[in-house]
Amino acid sequence: MYRERTSRLAGAVVWTSTPAGPGSGRVLPDGCMDLLWHEGRLLVAGPDTRAYVTGGAQGGWAGVRFFPGTAPALLGVPAHELRDRRVELADLWPAARVRRLTARVNAADAPARGLEELALRRASETAPPDPVLGRIVTALDAGRPVAATADELGLGARQLHRRSLAAFGYGPKTLARILRLRRALALARTGVPFAETAARTGYADQAHLSREVRDLAGLPLRELLAARG
Repeated sequence: MYRERTSRLAGAVVWTSTPAGPGSGRVLPDGCMDLLWHEGRLLVAGPDTRAYVTGGAQGGWAGVRFFPGTAPALLGVPAHELRDRRVELADLWPAARVRRLTARVNAADAPARGLEELALRRASETAPPDPVLGRIVTALDAGRPVAATADELGLGARQLHRRSLAAFGYGPKTLARILRLRRALALARTGVPFAETAARTGYADQAHLSREVRDLAGLPLRELLAARG
């Protein structure tokens, strides 16, 4: 069972997940990065370019999901170094520090609450995210072309690409594809016909939408929606 709530950290979500039984799960790319707790360990999930199949790992999970572009400043690691990876937090920070933080999270009344406190404490120690990053996400999520987004923000194409790699883990075109997929899936889940969904979310046609879903999510659109219940 999966549950989430808005975090006290602006732009973040706190979530928990308990597998209902054996079998793998599928985490779709969303432009975000997560701080994770699993069986007493702290990990980081980098930005995905494809669906991540969990492999049926048993035991409960908890996480803080950070708004796109905000996690690298908190972690002190460029997002592209963690692209499509799950790593131990001790691989990024000194081991002694991670042991202390892990003990705090494990001692909390709930791992999710302990993770949220860790994230809040870390945010108080670091500079706020560059506001330009949020504007990039907003523009691309609204369907603005990458070139127009760069022009509107006063950035050159190469500068936008460099910033995107460090903040999101991939270039702006990939981020735009992922955000468009999220919009399309949200619309399709409400029962909007696939052809209309494609037209309303910026795909050339239904076939284009179907190809993108297979490429990014790893399943046909109808099967993906059915798997989500």
